[in-house]
Amino acid sequence: MPRRLPLHLGIFAVMALSNAIVPILPSYGTGPLFQSAIYAAYFLGAFVTVIPAGVLSDRVGRVPVIRAGLLLTFISGVLILAFPAPLTVLGARVLEGVGAGLFVASAMALVNSPPDHESLSGIFMGALNIGLVVGLLATGSIDQAMGMGTGGILLFTILTAVPLVLTVLLREDATLQRPEAAFPQLIREYVWLYLSAVVLVGMTGAVTAIYPGFTGGEPAALATALALMHLATIGAVVLASRLHLPPVPTLRAASIAMVAGVLLVMASPLGFLAVGAIAGVVMIAQMAFLGATGLRQGRVMGLYNAASYLGMTMLPALAGVTAEHLSFTAAFLAVAALNLLVAGTIGRCECRLPQAQ
Repeated sequence: MPRRLPLHLGIFAVMALSNAIVPILPSYGTGPLFQSAIYAAYFLGAFVTVIPAGVLSDRVGRVPVIRAGLLLTFISGVLILAFPAPLTVLGARVLEGVGAGLFVASAMALVNSPPDHESLSGIFMGALNIGLVVGLLATGSIDQAMGMGTGGILLFTILTAVPLVLTVLLREDATLQRPEAAFPQLIREYVWLYLSAVVLVGMTGAVTAIYPGFTGGEPAALATALALMHLATIGAVVLASRLHLPPVPTLRAASIAMVAGVLLVMASPLGFLAVGAIAGVVMIAQMAFLGATGLRQGRVMGLYNAASYLGMTMLPALAGVTAEHLSFTAAFLAVAALNLLVAGTIGRCECRLPQAQ
């Protein structure tokens, strides 16, 4: 465990810092459009970085890329604190996303390589979701208690330095000697698995995006629903990583269950518990599938993260357009139906991993 502590503490700090700005976005005072741009800039930086980070991880090793990601994340936090002008913060958020992309792709490649990758990925994804929750709650609490809006950013910027120092404990392993697949091969052979990441991971962003308009509720209610979703994901990733579920049947069942989860959100905010739990099972099944390919995991995880970020971008946009031109009910039904696409296609990957089924 001490050897992997930099990974778990690192993903916690990176995710917490990414969400620490959310409660204080109105303080930048330039209107909702620019505030949304500051929020989205992080995802843009991460999306364009995860695939190059995967290539670098396979070429030069995971540890140097992990260090670079943590260093850029730390620098971005310092820039946000030192230069709070909106344009500077916008640039710093892009840099923060680049750092996150470097760290996440390389850290997941390291986590998903050893024989016990399922249990390791459960801990890693649990720490990721804990970081997202704590980043939101701690920043709001610090602001309320101390009147220090950037207190959360300060706290998690400092915390990012700890795993950066602790990377001296990290070591490469023999998995870098595995075969290295080219991107055309990965896309051709595992396209349906990556499609499942676009749809099933992006589903969480879609329901989050349209839920406030659907209910007309207060922001506090949305925050509670999001916390429920992340907490359910934390429990699910830890449990699923210990059950060693067969990936393809699990993804097929989860995609069907996600239809019910999305529809349940329309009836009650408790539906977010179902969506979060199903998403947790999905992520572990997808990583277990990719970990069993016998390939180097840098490019494999780079594509996986790119697919996940793509889903978090495209599905909320699809849901928003549908709600705008038809209705919120139509938007929920449309994104729910996409899950059936995954259920019908995921079996096409089954022949690639007979030993994992």
